[in-house]
Amino acid sequence: MTDTTQNNPAPTAATTPARSRFSFLQRHPESASLLLLLVICSAVAIINPAFLQASSLIDMGRASVVTGLFALGVFTVLAAGGIDVSFPAIGAVAMYGVSKLVLDVVPDMSMALIIVLSVAIGTLLGAINGLLVHGLRAPALIVTIGTQYLYRGILLVFVGTVWLMELPAQMVAFGKWSMIDVTASSGVTVSLPVYFLSLPIAAVLTWYVFNRTLMGRAIFATGGNAEVASRLGYNQRTVQVFAFSFAGALAGMAGVIQASANRMANPFDFAGTEIAVIAAVILGGARITGGTGSVLGTVIGVLLVTVVNNVLVLVGIPSTWQRVVVGAFILMAAAFFVLRDRKTKY
Repeated sequence: MTDTTQNNPAPTAATTPARSRFSFLQRHPESASLLLLLVICSAVAIINPAFLQASSLIDMGRASVVTGLFALGVFTVLAAGGIDVSFPAIGAVAMYGVSKLVLDVVPDMSMALIIVLSVAIGTLLGAINGLLVHGLRAPALIVTIGTQYLYRGILLVFVGTVWLMELPAQMVAFGKWSMIDVTASSGVTVSLPVYFLSLPIAAVLTWYVFNRTLMGRAIFATGGNAEVASRLGYNQRTVQVFAFSFAGALAGMAGVIQASANRMANPFDFAGTEIAVIAAVILGGARITGGTGSVLGTVIGVLLVTVVNNVLVLVGIPSTWQRVVVGAFILMAAAFFVLRDRKTKY
C-alpha cells in the first residue's frame, strides 16, 4: 500500500494561520481600501469636526459622481483584460458636442433626449475602441491612447475650441435640480442634486451586468484568460465591444453631468483625469491584468480618492499634495495585493 502522506503533506502550523489570515482578504480585497477609508475619515473628523457636517458630506457626494461614472466604465474594461484611457476625450466630445448642438441647432431639445444623445455618442465612440482593440490585436492601452488624441482632435478641429459659458436652459435647470438642501454653519446652502442618483443607478446596473448576466461571466473569463474563454464559447469580439461601449456610455453620461453641474462646457475638460480614475479602480481591488474586481470595491476606491482630494485642505495640507498622497496609496495597494497573493499561494 502506497503512503500518500509524502505526496500530500498536511498543512503545517506555520502555513495554516497564514492562509486563514489572508483568506478573507483574498475573497474581499476591497476590505483593505474600506479600512483605509475609515481610518482617514476618523482621523480627519478628529482633527476637524467640520468634516462630519452634512454640507461637507454632500460636497463629497457631488464630487464623486463624475469620477464614479468614469471608474465603473474603467472597471468594466479592466475586468475584460484591457485598459481605457480615452474616456476623458469621450466625455468631452459628448459634453461639448451635445451642448453646442442644442445651442445652435435644436434649442428646444428635452433634457431626457440630451442625456440619451450624450450616452449614445459615448457608446458609439466606445464601440470603435472595442472594434479597434479586437481587430488590430493591439494592446488596449496603445489603441485608446491613439483614440484619445483622435477624438479630442476631431472635437477641437470640427466642433470648436471656445468655452460655452451659457448652456441651454434645460441643462442649467437639470444641474440645479435638488433633492436635499442643507445650510452649513457658515450660512451657505448646499444642495444634493438629482444627478447624484446617476452614480448609484450606474453602480446597480454594473453590478447586475457582472452578477446576473452571461456577459458579466464572459468579461471576467476573458480578463482571466482570453484563450480559455474562447474555448468555452465566449465571443471575444462581442466581449471587447460591449466592455468598451459600456465604458463609453458612462463617459457620455459623465460628460453631460459635468456640463450641467458647472453650467459651462469646456472642450479641454477632463484632461488629466485618467490617473485618478484608474487609481480609484485599482484601490478598489481590481487588477490591472484583468479578471478580478467588484463594483463595491470600485465605489469604495472612488470614495477613497474623493475623500483624499477633498479633506487635505480641511486638515491644513496644501492641495498640491493630492497626487503625492494618491500615488502613495497606489503603491501601498500594489504592495498589499502582491503580499496577499503570496500568502494565499504559499
